[in-house]
Amino acid sequence: MSTTKHHELTLTKREAARLERAAKKNQQARKGRFSRWSQESRKNREALASRPGPRGWARPAGGAMSPSESLFEVRGTTVQVCGLYPFVAGSGLPVIGAPLGYHLRRRSLVCADPISWFLAGIISNPSAFILGQPGLGKTSLVHRFISVSAAWGYIPMILADSRPDYVLMAEALNGQVISFSPGKGHINPMDLGPLAASLWEIEDPTHREQAIGEMIGRRRSLITGLTAMMLGRALRPHESSVIAQSLVSLDPDLRKPPLMHELISFIKTRPDDLRTVMMATDDRDYDERVRDLLDALISLGPDGVYGDMFSKPTTAHIRPGVPVVFDISGVNENDAILTAAVQSLCWNLGSATVSAEQHLAVAAGRPRRTYLLVMDELWRVLRASEEMVHFIDTITRLNRGRGIAQVMVTHTMNDLKLSSAHLTATAWGFVERSSMVFLGGLAKGEMGNLREVFSLSHEEMELLSDWTAEAAVDYRTGKAGLRPGAGNFILKTGKQAGTPFHTELTSYEFLVSDTNRDWEMIK
Repeated sequence: MSTTKHHELTLTKREAARLERAAKKNQQARKGRFSRWSQESRKNREALASRPGPRGWARPAGGAMSPSESLFEVRGTTVQVCGLYPFVAGSGLPVIGAPLGYHLRRRSLVCADPISWFLAGIISNPSAFILGQPGLGKTSLVHRFISVSAAWGYIPMILADSRPDYVLMAEALNGQVISFSPGKGHINPMDLGPLAASLWEIEDPTHREQAIGEMIGRRRSLITGLTAMMLGRALRPHESSVIAQSLVSLDPDLRKPPLMHELISFIKTRPDDLRTVMMATDDRDYDERVRDLLDALISLGPDGVYGDMFSKPTTAHIRPGVPVVFDISGVNENDAILTAAVQSLCWNLGSATVSAEQHLAVAAGRPRRTYLLVMDELWRVLRASEEMVHFIDTITRLNRGRGIAQVMVTHTMNDLKLSSAHLTATAWGFVERSSMVFLGGLAKGEMGNLREVFSLSHEEMELLSDWTAEAAVDYRTGKAGLRPGAGNFILKTGKQAGTPFHTELTSYEFLVSDTNRDWEMIK
């Protein structure tokens, strides 16, 4: 019987010490890696706790979502996806036009303005309408249109600034500011400016006759409209004929416009050509037939209620080619007749200047200028006189052919509800014919027939009503900031889904677009 011996591995003291040192070194390395990982993990957790990540707030009760698969994209017609249409936000807009701000859904840049979109063929009419409650940025949006249009060579015209909101902008653009109100400036309604007299320089006799005939008709319509406002009724046929014949007799070629007292004196002298027009049998019959007309003209003359506003030579004529603002803030807003008369006069003079300048450009073979006409505080004009409703209606229908884009601004659709159904339908037509509509914050009761015209979805109506909320008060300062909906608009073009965006102003624009500057004295 034999026995087997088991031999064990025996390490020397040197080898055992080396292995022990290596084990300690590995253990320290593992502790170091764990410590660095712990520090980085703690920093990441702190960063995620201060801001939301791509899946939400990564903190207790933060509501972070679990991983999910990415959605795939499909296409379909409005019939196939009818349950999803109309959408609350439209598709991406072309980068054409004035940069207005960022898209409220996708944060992409939104660019648009009536001139650029019309020239690009996106819209069929260079017109825009802006609706929104006071203090939500309507005027600031118009300032952006004005500043960019002026930089691109278009001519802004604000022909009735009643607050005023655009004087500082015009001065910043080296434009022209014409102040017109009682005691501040004069305008002769029969003087259409030096450009009208320059039409005689057109060499082509047919073109010259056409241009001068247009100016004569404009002047006749202007005086007839002003007289009708003073009378509170439309002129009778013989009264219109008296005005037309008197203007032709006093100034047949637009070179020496008469003053108001000269027109009144001429009618009082009973000239033969006026007797023939009225078919008056004697002086008594003549005086009786012109009595009402003379009463209206006298009220506009130097002896009338408005003094010499309309009775002296024009203080300043419109300079073509530069931005222009008619500052009428000094007109008493409670005098509806004067307000209507001043606004009608300013708009007529501006329109006549544009038309005369374009006639001269065509005759000289040079490109015509493009104008941007701004009609802010539209409700003041519409409430002043029925004549102004029809006057604006004519402007909105003919501006495209005259090279004039227009931007109309008012507060709500209720501003367009006038004294009769006929006038209301005419005023609502301003919105219907506008190719672009910018909707700011509106209460549901202020939208009127807007949903019928532009097919507003339920989401869009809710969004507009949310923007009317008042600003929250900071308990530390006791002051409120901007209203939540300030600067927010939905751009609608026809029946398409709207594009919600927020207007971004530069620091310089804030200085010239502040409509609360009159409150700066109150600290």
